[in-house]
Amino acid sequence: MIYREAGQFKTSYKQDSAIFPILQDRIAIWFYLFVAFIVIPTFGSDFFLNSMMIPFLIFALAAIGLNVLTGYTGQISLGTGAFMGVGAYSCYKLTTYFPETNIILLVLLSGFFAAGIGMIFGLPSLRIKGFYLVVTTLAAQFFLEWCFIRVPWLYNYNPSGAIEVPQREAFGLIVTGPSASPSVRYLVVLSVVVFITWIVSNLIHGRLGRTWMMIRDMDIAAELIGVRPLQAKISAFAVSSYVAGVAGALMVFFWLGAAEVESFDVNHSFLILFMVIIGGLGSLVGSFLGAAFIWMLPIVIRTVPKMTGLDINASTVEQLNFMIVGALIIVFLIIEPHGLARLWAIAKQKLRVWPFPY
Repeated sequence: MIYREAGQFKTSYKQDSAIFPILQDRIAIWFYLFVAFIVIPTFGSDFFLNSMMIPFLIFALAAIGLNVLTGYTGQISLGTGAFMGVGAYSCYKLTTYFPETNIILLVLLSGFFAAGIGMIFGLPSLRIKGFYLVVTTLAAQFFLEWCFIRVPWLYNYNPSGAIEVPQREAFGLIVTGPSASPSVRYLVVLSVVVFITWIVSNLIHGRLGRTWMMIRDMDIAAELIGVRPLQAKISAFAVSSYVAGVAGALMVFFWLGAAEVESFDVNHSFLILFMVIIGGLGSLVGSFLGAAFIWMLPIVIRTVPKMTGLDINASTVEQLNFMIVGALIIVFLIIEPHGLARLWAIAKQKLRVWPFPY
Protein backbone atom coordinates (compact mmCIF):
# COMPACT_ATOMS: atom_id res chain seq x y z
CA MET A 1 0.00 0.00 0.00
CA ILE A 2 3.03 2.30 0.01
CA TYR A 3 3.44 2.76 -3.75
CA ARG A 4 0.18 4.61 -4.52
CA GLU A 5 -0.68 7.83 -6.34
CA ALA A 6 -4.06 8.11 -4.62
CA GLY A 7 -4.52 11.57 -3.14
CA GLN A 8 -1.79 13.13 -5.29
CA PHE A 9 -3.73 15.73 -7.25
CA LYS A 10 -2.27 17.67 -10.16
CA THR A 11 -3.33 21.27 -10.60
CA SER A 12 -1.29 22.27 -13.67
CA TYR A 13 -0.15 20.88 -17.01
CA LYS A 14 3.44 21.04 -15.76
CA GLN A 15 2.65 18.67 -12.91
CA ASP A 16 0.70 16.36 -15.20
CA SER A 17 3.58 16.06 -17.70
CA ALA A 18 6.32 15.63 -15.08
CA ILE A 19 8.91 12.93 -15.69
CA PHE A 20 8.21 11.50 -12.22
CA PRO A 21 4.56 12.35 -11.50
CA ILE A 22 4.31 10.04 -8.47
CA LEU A 23 5.79 11.28 -5.19
CA GLN A 24 7.28 7.89 -4.36
CA ASP A 25 9.23 7.93 -7.63
CA ARG A 26 10.72 11.32 -6.80
CA ILE A 27 11.70 10.11 -3.34
CA ALA A 28 13.30 7.02 -4.88
CA ILE A 29 15.32 9.14 -7.32
CA TRP A 30 16.69 11.28 -4.51
CA PHE A 31 17.50 8.12 -2.55
CA TYR A 32 19.39 6.65 -5.52
CA LEU A 33 21.32 9.90 -5.96
CA PHE A 34 22.19 9.95 -2.26
CA VAL A 35 23.53 6.39 -2.46
CA ALA A 36 25.43 7.13 -5.68
CA PHE A 37 27.02 10.42 -4.57
CA ILE A 38 27.55 9.77 -0.84
CA VAL A 39 27.40 6.11 0.15
CA ILE A 40 29.27 4.45 -2.75
CA PRO A 41 32.34 6.76 -2.86
CA THR A 42 32.54 6.72 0.94
CA PHE A 43 32.39 2.98 1.53
CA GLY A 44 33.28 1.53 -1.90
CA SER A 45 36.73 0.03 -2.36
CA ASP A 46 39.12 1.15 -5.10
CA PHE A 47 38.52 -2.11 -6.96
CA PHE A 48 34.75 -1.68 -6.79
CA LEU A 49 34.94 1.89 -8.12
CA ASN A 50 37.59 1.20 -10.79
CA SER A 51 36.42 -2.14 -12.11
CA MET A 52 32.66 -1.93 -11.66
CA MET A 53 31.08 1.46 -11.09
CA ILE A 54 33.12 3.69 -13.43
CA PRO A 55 32.88 1.40 -16.50
CA PHE A 56 29.22 0.69 -15.73
CA LEU A 57 28.38 4.41 -15.78
CA ILE A 58 30.39 5.01 -18.97
CA PHE A 59 28.76 2.15 -20.87
CA ALA A 60 25.34 3.16 -19.56
CA LEU A 61 25.91 6.62 -21.02
CA ALA A 62 26.97 5.12 -24.36
CA ALA A 63 23.86 2.91 -24.30
CA ILE A 64 21.72 6.01 -23.73
CA GLY A 65 23.27 7.56 -26.82
CA LEU A 66 22.48 4.50 -28.95
CA ASN A 67 19.00 4.25 -27.43
CA VAL A 68 18.22 7.77 -28.61
CA LEU A 69 18.98 6.70 -32.17
CA THR A 70 17.76 3.10 -32.22
CA GLY A 71 15.17 2.94 -29.45
CA TYR A 72 13.49 6.32 -29.84
CA THR A 73 14.06 7.10 -33.55
CA GLY A 74 14.21 3.61 -35.05
CA GLN A 75 17.55 4.12 -36.84
CA ILE A 76 19.84 1.13 -36.31
CA SER A 77 23.53 1.91 -35.88
CA LEU A 78 26.69 -0.15 -35.49
CA GLY A 79 29.03 2.82 -35.26
CA THR A 80 28.74 3.73 -31.59
CA GLY A 81 32.26 2.53 -30.79
CA ALA A 82 33.74 4.74 -33.50
CA PHE A 83 31.81 7.80 -32.30
CA MET A 84 33.14 7.13 -28.81
CA GLY A 85 36.60 7.18 -30.38
CA VAL A 86 35.91 10.53 -32.04
CA GLY A 87 35.03 11.98 -28.65
CA ALA A 88 38.12 10.50 -27.01
CA TYR A 89 40.56 11.70 -29.68
CA SER A 90 38.88 15.12 -29.80
CA CYS A 91 39.22 15.52 -26.04
CA TYR A 92 42.87 14.46 -26.29
CA LYS A 93 43.57 17.13 -28.92
CA LEU A 94 41.68 19.74 -26.91
CA THR A 95 43.84 19.03 -23.86
CA THR A 96 46.89 19.50 -26.09
CA TYR A 97 45.81 22.90 -27.40
CA PHE A 98 44.11 24.15 -24.21
CA PRO A 99 46.07 22.61 -21.31
CA GLU A 100 44.79 25.12 -18.75
CA THR A 101 41.09 24.63 -19.51
CA ASN A 102 38.92 22.62 -17.12
CA ILE A 103 39.08 19.00 -18.26
CA ILE A 104 35.38 18.43 -17.52
CA LEU A 105 34.49 21.27 -19.89
CA LEU A 106 36.74 19.74 -22.56
CA VAL A 107 35.01 16.38 -22.13
CA LEU A 108 31.64 18.02 -22.71
CA LEU A 109 32.97 19.96 -25.71
CA SER A 110 34.47 16.86 -27.29
CA GLY A 111 31.00 15.48 -27.81
CA PHE A 112 30.26 18.21 -30.36
CA PHE A 113 32.99 16.86 -32.65
CA ALA A 114 31.39 13.42 -32.48
CA ALA A 115 27.99 15.02 -33.13
CA GLY A 116 29.30 16.67 -36.29
CA ILE A 117 30.74 13.40 -37.59
CA GLY A 118 27.52 11.62 -36.67
CA MET A 119 25.44 14.11 -38.63
CA ILE A 120 27.57 13.50 -41.73
CA PHE A 121 27.21 9.73 -41.52
CA GLY A 122 23.53 10.12 -40.66
CA LEU A 123 22.69 11.72 -44.00
CA PRO A 124 22.15 8.34 -45.76
CA SER A 125 19.31 7.64 -43.30
CA LEU A 126 17.17 10.05 -45.33
CA ARG A 127 17.16 7.58 -48.23
CA ILE A 128 17.85 4.16 -46.74
CA LYS A 129 16.74 2.24 -43.68
CA GLY A 130 16.96 -1.15 -42.03
CA PHE A 131 19.71 -3.49 -43.20
CA TYR A 132 21.19 -0.92 -45.59
CA LEU A 133 21.49 1.66 -42.83
CA VAL A 134 23.23 -0.94 -40.66
CA VAL A 135 25.77 -1.49 -43.43
CA THR A 136 26.28 2.28 -43.77
CA THR A 137 26.96 2.78 -40.05
CA LEU A 138 29.23 -0.27 -40.06
CA ALA A 139 31.19 1.31 -42.92
CA ALA A 140 31.45 4.48 -40.81
CA GLN A 141 32.84 2.36 -37.97
CA PHE A 142 35.58 0.87 -40.15
CA PHE A 143 36.39 4.19 -41.83
CA LEU A 144 36.82 5.98 -38.51
CA GLU A 145 38.95 3.12 -37.18
CA TRP A 146 41.16 3.54 -40.25
CA CYS A 147 41.45 7.27 -39.51
CA PHE A 148 42.45 6.58 -35.91
CA ILE A 149 45.32 4.43 -37.21
CA ARG A 150 46.42 6.30 -40.35
CA VAL A 151 46.21 9.91 -39.13
CA PRO A 152 49.11 10.29 -36.65
CA TRP A 153 48.12 13.89 -35.91
CA LEU A 154 45.24 12.51 -33.84
CA TYR A 155 47.60 10.90 -31.33
CA ASN A 156 50.32 13.59 -31.54
CA TYR A 157 52.63 11.34 -33.57
CA ASN A 158 53.15 9.01 -30.62
CA PRO A 159 55.29 6.06 -31.86
CA SER A 160 53.04 3.62 -30.00
CA GLY A 161 49.94 5.00 -31.70
CA ALA A 162 48.20 5.40 -28.34
CA ILE A 163 46.73 8.43 -26.62
CA GLU A 164 48.00 8.87 -23.08
CA VAL A 165 46.03 10.89 -20.57
CA PRO A 166 47.92 13.77 -18.93
CA GLN A 167 47.40 14.75 -15.32
CA ARG A 168 44.78 17.48 -14.96
CA GLU A 169 43.16 19.26 -12.05
CA ALA A 170 39.60 20.52 -11.60
CA PHE A 171 38.26 22.43 -8.61
CA GLY A 172 41.58 21.97 -6.84
CA LEU A 173 41.58 18.17 -7.17
CA ILE A 174 43.58 15.87 -9.46
CA VAL A 175 40.92 14.21 -11.62
CA THR A 176 42.94 12.50 -14.39
CA GLY A 177 46.25 10.68 -14.55
CA PRO A 178 47.74 8.00 -12.30
CA SER A 179 47.62 10.28 -9.24
CA ALA A 180 43.83 10.74 -9.39
CA SER A 181 41.97 8.75 -6.75
CA PRO A 182 39.22 6.35 -7.87
CA SER A 183 36.61 8.13 -5.74
CA VAL A 184 37.31 11.49 -7.39
CA ARG A 185 37.20 9.99 -10.88
CA TYR A 186 33.99 8.16 -10.00
CA LEU A 187 32.31 11.35 -8.78
CA VAL A 188 33.30 13.23 -11.94
CA VAL A 189 31.98 10.45 -14.18
CA LEU A 190 28.79 10.16 -12.13
CA SER A 191 28.17 13.92 -12.30
CA VAL A 192 28.60 14.00 -16.08
CA VAL A 193 26.38 10.94 -16.56
CA VAL A 194 23.60 12.40 -14.39
CA PHE A 195 23.83 15.74 -16.20
CA ILE A 196 23.72 14.20 -19.69
CA THR A 197 20.92 11.81 -18.70
CA TRP A 198 18.85 14.74 -17.39
CA ILE A 199 19.32 16.63 -20.65
CA VAL A 200 18.44 13.61 -22.80
CA SER A 201 15.39 12.87 -20.66
CA ASN A 202 14.11 16.40 -21.16
CA LEU A 203 14.70 16.15 -24.91
CA ILE A 204 12.81 12.86 -25.10
CA HIS A 205 9.84 14.20 -23.16
CA GLY A 206 9.74 17.37 -25.25
CA ARG A 207 8.78 18.24 -28.79
CA LEU A 208 11.97 16.85 -30.30
CA GLY A 209 11.47 13.49 -28.61
CA ARG A 210 7.92 13.25 -29.92
CA THR A 211 9.15 13.83 -33.48
CA TRP A 212 11.74 11.08 -33.01
CA MET A 213 9.07 8.63 -31.89
CA MET A 214 6.76 9.58 -34.76
CA ILE A 215 9.57 8.88 -37.23
CA ARG A 216 10.19 5.56 -35.48
CA ASP A 217 6.55 4.45 -35.49
CA MET A 218 5.59 5.54 -39.03
CA ASP A 219 7.86 7.93 -40.89
CA ILE A 220 5.58 8.41 -43.91
CA ALA A 221 2.58 9.33 -41.76
CA ALA A 222 4.78 11.64 -39.69
CA GLU A 223 5.92 13.43 -42.83
CA LEU A 224 2.31 13.82 -43.99
CA ILE A 225 1.35 15.63 -40.78
CA GLY A 226 4.26 18.05 -41.02
CA VAL A 227 7.23 16.35 -39.35
CA ARG A 228 10.48 16.96 -41.22
CA PRO A 229 12.40 13.69 -41.56
CA LEU A 230 15.65 15.55 -42.28
CA GLN A 231 15.49 17.51 -39.04
CA ALA A 232 14.31 14.56 -36.94
CA LYS A 233 16.81 11.97 -38.16
CA ILE A 234 19.84 14.26 -38.29
CA SER A 235 19.09 15.63 -34.82
CA ALA A 236 18.83 12.06 -33.51
CA PHE A 237 22.20 11.18 -35.03
CA ALA A 238 23.69 14.37 -33.58
CA VAL A 239 22.39 13.79 -30.04
CA SER A 240 23.29 10.10 -30.13
CA SER A 241 26.81 10.78 -31.38
CA TYR A 242 27.31 13.59 -28.86
CA VAL A 243 26.42 11.32 -25.94
CA ALA A 244 28.63 8.54 -27.33
CA GLY A 245 31.50 11.01 -27.81
CA VAL A 246 31.27 12.18 -24.20
CA ALA A 247 31.19 8.54 -23.07
CA GLY A 248 34.33 7.83 -25.11
CA ALA A 249 36.16 10.80 -23.59
CA LEU A 250 35.16 9.67 -20.10
CA MET A 251 36.30 6.13 -20.85
CA VAL A 252 39.83 7.17 -21.80
CA PHE A 253 40.40 10.06 -19.39
CA PHE A 254 38.68 8.71 -16.26
CA TRP A 255 38.93 4.94 -16.61
CA LEU A 256 41.57 3.53 -18.98
CA GLY A 257 44.19 6.28 -18.75
CA ALA A 258 45.50 5.36 -22.21
CA ALA A 259 43.88 3.88 -25.29
CA GLU A 260 44.56 2.61 -28.79
CA VAL A 261 42.19 2.08 -31.68
CA GLU A 262 41.22 -1.36 -30.31
CA SER A 263 39.39 0.44 -27.51
CA PHE A 264 36.83 1.69 -30.05
CA ASP A 265 36.50 -1.26 -32.40
CA VAL A 266 33.33 -2.84 -33.73
CA ASN A 267 33.17 -5.23 -30.76
CA HIS A 268 32.34 -2.28 -28.54
CA SER A 269 29.59 -1.22 -30.94
CA PHE A 270 28.04 -4.68 -30.70
CA LEU A 271 28.49 -4.70 -26.92
CA ILE A 272 26.58 -1.44 -26.54
CA LEU A 273 23.88 -2.67 -28.92
CA PHE A 274 23.46 -5.77 -26.75
CA MET A 275 23.09 -3.54 -23.69
CA VAL A 276 20.28 -1.63 -25.40
CA ILE A 277 18.49 -4.78 -26.56
CA ILE A 278 18.66 -6.55 -23.19
CA GLY A 279 17.96 -3.38 -21.21
CA GLY A 280 15.06 -2.28 -23.39
CA LEU A 281 14.67 -0.26 -26.57
CA GLY A 282 13.21 3.19 -25.98
CA SER A 283 13.96 3.34 -22.26
CA LEU A 284 16.56 5.34 -20.36
CA VAL A 285 16.17 3.07 -17.35
CA GLY A 286 16.74 0.13 -19.68
CA SER A 287 20.09 1.59 -20.73
CA PHE A 288 21.29 1.48 -17.12
CA LEU A 289 19.82 -1.98 -16.51
CA GLY A 290 21.35 -3.38 -19.70
CA ALA A 291 24.76 -1.87 -18.96
CA ALA A 292 24.68 -3.20 -15.40
CA PHE A 293 23.70 -6.68 -16.58
CA ILE A 294 26.24 -6.97 -19.41
CA TRP A 295 29.12 -5.52 -17.40
CA MET A 296 28.41 -7.32 -14.12
CA LEU A 297 27.70 -10.72 -15.69
CA PRO A 298 31.38 -11.77 -16.17
CA ILE A 299 32.15 -10.67 -12.62
CA VAL A 300 29.28 -12.78 -11.29
CA ILE A 301 30.40 -15.77 -13.40
CA ARG A 302 33.90 -15.48 -11.91
CA THR A 303 32.75 -14.89 -8.33
CA VAL A 304 29.98 -17.46 -7.81
CA PRO A 305 32.09 -20.57 -8.67
CA LYS A 306 34.85 -19.40 -6.31
CA MET A 307 32.29 -19.07 -3.50
CA THR A 308 31.22 -22.67 -4.12
CA GLY A 309 34.78 -24.00 -4.35
CA LEU A 310 34.92 -24.40 -8.13
CA ASP A 311 37.85 -23.14 -10.18
CA ILE A 312 36.97 -21.68 -13.60
CA ASN A 313 39.67 -20.21 -15.83
CA ALA A 314 39.36 -16.94 -17.72
CA SER A 315 38.65 -18.50 -21.12
CA THR A 316 35.73 -20.50 -19.70
CA VAL A 317 34.31 -17.36 -18.11
CA GLU A 318 34.53 -15.55 -21.44
CA GLN A 319 32.80 -18.39 -23.30
CA LEU A 320 30.06 -18.64 -20.67
CA ASN A 321 29.55 -14.90 -20.93
CA PHE A 322 29.09 -15.11 -24.72
CA MET A 323 26.68 -18.04 -24.39
CA ILE A 324 24.51 -16.40 -21.73
CA VAL A 325 24.37 -13.01 -23.46
CA GLY A 326 23.54 -14.61 -26.82
CA ALA A 327 20.80 -16.76 -25.31
CA LEU A 328 19.31 -13.81 -23.44
CA ILE A 329 19.24 -11.65 -26.58
CA ILE A 330 17.21 -14.34 -28.36
CA VAL A 331 14.90 -14.75 -25.35
CA PHE A 332 14.26 -11.03 -24.99
CA LEU A 333 13.70 -10.49 -28.72
CA ILE A 334 11.10 -13.29 -28.78
CA ILE A 335 9.44 -13.13 -25.37
CA GLU A 336 9.99 -9.59 -24.09
CA PRO A 337 11.23 -7.19 -26.81
CA HIS A 338 11.20 -4.28 -24.36
CA GLY A 339 13.84 -5.96 -22.22
CA LEU A 340 14.61 -5.54 -18.55
CA ALA A 341 12.92 -2.13 -18.51
CA ARG A 342 9.57 -3.79 -19.21
CA LEU A 343 10.12 -6.30 -16.41
CA TRP A 344 10.91 -3.38 -14.11
CA ALA A 345 7.70 -1.60 -15.19
CA ILE A 346 5.63 -4.75 -14.59
CA ALA A 347 7.13 -5.12 -11.11
CA LYS A 348 6.24 -1.50 -10.31
CA GLN A 349 2.69 -1.99 -11.60
CA LYS A 350 2.25 -5.10 -9.46
CA LEU A 351 3.46 -3.14 -6.46
CA ARG A 352 0.89 -0.42 -7.16
CA VAL A 353 -2.06 -2.84 -7.06
CA TRP A 354 -0.75 -5.13 -4.31
CA PRO A 355 -2.26 -7.05 -2.48
CA PHE A 356 -4.74 -7.42 -5.33
CA PRO A 357 -3.80 -9.59 -8.35
CA TYR A 358 -2.20 -7.80 -11.31
